[in-house]
Amino acid sequence: MSDKLTTFLGDSLGRTIIKLLVISFVVGIVMSALNFTPYDVWYGIRDFFISLYNLGFEALGRVGKYFLWGAAIVVPIFLLLRFLNFKK
Repeated sequence: MSDKLTTFLGDSLGRTIIKLLVISFVVGIVMSALNFTPYDVWYGIRDFFISLYNLGFEALGRVGKYFLWGAAIVVPIFLLLRFLNFKK
């Protein structure tokens, strides 16, 4: 079991915990200096996907608007041509 754990962690359990603590401390200092919190990361990722979602549906709405604009011209012309050909 110990060999599998060491292989998975890449080092012994104690050394891996110490490395993670040191790296976490350094990253925490850098984030504090930049006035940046984990919440900012989470909200940034969330807002990115929300705006991506909204952009997708906005594009679909734009496509639908083009269909409506085109149909406002094409359908009356189509009906007019059908009525004119119907009389013949």
